[in-house]
Amino acid sequence: MTIEKNQSSVMEQFLPRLRKTCAFGAMLVASAFAHAQDAAEPTKEKSWSDVFTDPKDGAFDASEWLLDKRGFLPIPIIITEPAIGYGGGVGLAFFSESMRDAAEHAKETGHVVPPNIYGIGGAMTENGTFGYAAGAMMSFDEDRWRYRGGVAKVHANLDFYGIGTNTGKDTHVSYTMDGILSSQQVLRRLGQSNNYLALQWIYLDLDTSFETNSRFPFFPSSIEMAKRSSGLGFSFEHDSRDNIFTPSRGWTGSMDALFYDPDWGSDNRMQSYRAHAFAYFPIDASNDAPRWILGTRIDGRAARGDVPFYQNPFIDMRGIPAGRYQDENVGVAELELRWNVTERWAAIGFVGAGKVWGTRQDFGESSTEVSRGLGFRYLLARRLGLYVGIDVAKGPEDDAFYIQIGNAWR
Repeated sequence: MTIEKNQSSVMEQFLPRLRKTCAFGAMLVASAFAHAQDAAEPTKEKSWSDVFTDPKDGAFDASEWLLDKRGFLPIPIIITEPAIGYGGGVGLAFFSESMRDAAEHAKETGHVVPPNIYGIGGAMTENGTFGYAAGAMMSFDEDRWRYRGGVAKVHANLDFYGIGTNTGKDTHVSYTMDGILSSQQVLRRLGQSNNYLALQWIYLDLDTSFETNSRFPFFPSSIEMAKRSSGLGFSFEHDSRDNIFTPSRGWTGSMDALFYDPDWGSDNRMQSYRAHAFAYFPIDASNDAPRWILGTRIDGRAARGDVPFYQNPFIDMRGIPAGRYQDENVGVAELELRWNVTERWAAIGFVGAGKVWGTRQDFGESSTEVSRGLGFRYLLARRLGLYVGIDVAKGPEDDAFYIQIGNAWR
């Protein structure tokens, strides 16, 4: 399976981070395909209460409803991102067929082909940030090719704390970005493996304005700006997790590169790179249903060339607002321990560290920013392996909480 990943810039990372709150329907499909044979179990006509009750333990469970759903699916959006404040919205996804129907077709063909999904949505936060978007996920040629893409209109109110050396919590300049964003991706499966090659195009057309009364001792005269950024690139992806929502085994990772150039519509010439790996290890590996699972994350990002200030990579970690620490290079490492207390409830503990360097400091001179926190999960859909819950994180300056659908890492 493959899912969309964050890119290496404030806007490219920030929007997928926001978008994951409304990617509920898309990820459900991917998870259902990972368990297609189980999902295809026949069902009888049931009452409304029976649909949301798991016959195995009698607990509230949404597996049946999610598996049989086709047509339009409303998706609530809840935003708790510290960089833009609390907010919410609604999305509407259209499924060309139910996940159960797709699993039935897989029995006949021997290969699971995801249904096409089309979606629209909009959201707003307390600091005046708002946006609306439309996108699609489609498969072609018996799933040898996949398309993932969307366009969005965004008005974002953000804070810029400088590049490289941090100048303090209250030292920043506020700015507004308003414009159009587009992300288009075509993926090719390599045989019947868990590996994909992808081609991607990122396009940003943004107007940027700054508040003159912001608390910033100086504003760099050499700060790089661009109205239009157009980047073409490729990635190699692998995903062998046992479940894309809350994995217990396996790993996923990719290597990505994007090249921005005036030859294909960009005001600036730059490059952005990312390499990451998320791996999951059951501590009690002999148990088919392990109670303790250790997750590890290694994530590196870089940008080179004429990089607009809002396209620098930044530390993307719970407890740290998006865009708070940014520079030419970013490295992040995280550990997450999950304890399955019961078959339905799990407790989460996590700790992470990140560095930015390159403009004014090298790796050894830059400070290490640490965040840690606790959370809980409830198994909302047993047959899909879908957990939901809340994480509370403490960062270098702020505390924050996040509503999680599946794993926190993207």
